[in-house]
Amino acid sequence: MFSPEGPSLRELAVQALSSVERGYDLLAPKFDHTPFRTPAAVLDAVGSALRRVGPFDAGLDLCCGTGAGVGVLERVCRERVTGVDFSAGMLDIARKRAQGRQGPRVSWVRADARALPFAPAFDLVVSFGAFGHFLPRELPGLFAQVRSVLRPGGSFAFPLVAPPRPASPGYWTLLGFDTVMRVRNALWRPEFVMYYRTFRLGDVRRELAAAGFGVELQPLPEFGRRPDGSPRVRLVIARLPAQAPAPRCLSRAGSSADRR
Repeated sequence: MFSPEGPSLRELAVQALSSVERGYDLLAPKFDHTPFRTPAAVLDAVGSALRRVGPFDAGLDLCCGTGAGVGVLERVCRERVTGVDFSAGMLDIARKRAQGRQGPRVSWVRADARALPFAPAFDLVVSFGAFGHFLPRELPGLFAQVRSVLRPGGSFAFPLVAPPRPASPGYWTLLGFDTVMRVRNALWRPEFVMYYRTFRLGDVRRELAAAGFGVELQPLPEFGRRPDGSPRVRLVIARLPAQAPAPRCLSRAGSSADRR
């Protein structure tokens, strides 16, 4: 699973017993040599799909890590690109990797995705492999934050891999990992939130719609289809209308004017 340049088992154990932020600070120098980095094939496929629906002016990579998704945005954004992450160590590696690249202006911001420090200044937000760090109850707030930084008509895009079939080796592997993490978090503080089986398509579509997005699913043909004909990997594209109404989760409690 790991190349010789990747972390040792001891380093991974230290990371797993740290907070999420501290763990990624420690892992950052070797992160790109682990299976946790989004594969280049996924990045390329998403970039190709976004070129077909772009171009865009300004893009944001949410939970950017060492900047792999920023590279995708540089292909489809004309003016500027921003990477945001709460790990200073990951951002430091991202800055070094981006030095000397041509293309739109790139900036890096350290912040929590649940409290983004931006005005509605982006046309496209992407994210790769980060959603396991958010519990299901956090999705409404997370999607509301994404909505808050998008201009009217803006898009939020991310790949979503089809879950493994029940009783398949992949299913038991992910179930075992999540079980270990739940036991770890029950016994050890601070928590390390990383679950592979909590980001389900049905829940995601419902919460995106509640946040005011229209949701489109695009198969990524590069990864083929499962035996039942369903795509192995989809690109979720959540779009705001050109004149975005208040999200339904707010309108139930009153009009937007009532809540200012």
